[in-house]
Formats: sequence, C-alpha cells, structure tokens
Amino acid sequence: MVSLVGTWKLLRATARDADGRPLPAPYGGKGIGRVVFTAEGRMQSVVCDGRQELPPGETRDYNSYCGTYTFDGSRLVTRVDAASDPSRLGSDQVRGVRIEGELVVLIPPPRDKGGQQEHRELTWQKISEE
Repeated sequence: MVSLVGTWKLLRATARDADGRPLPAPYGGKGIGRVVFTAEGRMQSVVCDGRQELPPGETRDYNSYCGTYTFDGSRLVTRVDAASDPSRLGSDQVRGVRIEGELVVLIPPPRDKGGQQEHRELTWQKISEE
C-alpha cells in the first residue's frame, strides 16, 4: 500500500457530469493546493483558485480543513476538527483513492452544482516525505 505520509501538491482538478461528460475545471482550471498527512494520523488540506484575477462576477473558490485521518489503501476518511466551511466541523470527509504510479487521485462524493451532479477528481504529487 502506498504511504500518504508527506506533503503533496495539487497537479490538476477535473470534473465530469453524471454521464461522464467533462465540466469546466474546478478552481478556474488553475487550482493550487497542498495536503499534508502526518505519520501520527493528522492531515490538513488547502485548495484554492490560483488565477491572478477573476472574471467579473466570479468568486474565488477556497477550501481548507484538517483533522485526524484513516486510510485503508482505497478509502480516506478524515474526521474534521477545523474547516473554512463550518458545516464540515465534526463530519467525516470521505474520499475514494486511486493510485496512478507516483500520483494519488482523491475522489470526493458527487455534489450538486447548478442543478446537476458534479464528479470531481483531484490529482496530487508528493513533494516531501515529511
């Protein structure tokens, strides 16, 4: 099993509808982010829209949370104890995990966006073992 322990940078974020058709890329197609997993079982994640300027009327996507985690090789569960979205406090954030060589793909549950289901995948590359 691949070890998640270390610091990872976001390489790309993609989205598809329920039929598998591509949707506009999350975070304006320029997402930046880091996720850190410690050997002691804590994690933190920060992801945002990294564009220098946003088109008029758009707001910058930003998401962060941290907590304790468990990982069984295909499923990551984080018990959230701090978050940018207060509704996540105390929740379990569940992510499917797919390993692609040296990359890790985290797959959150589908979410409703604009009246349709959005299926996201966030691809991460390890940049540090600690």
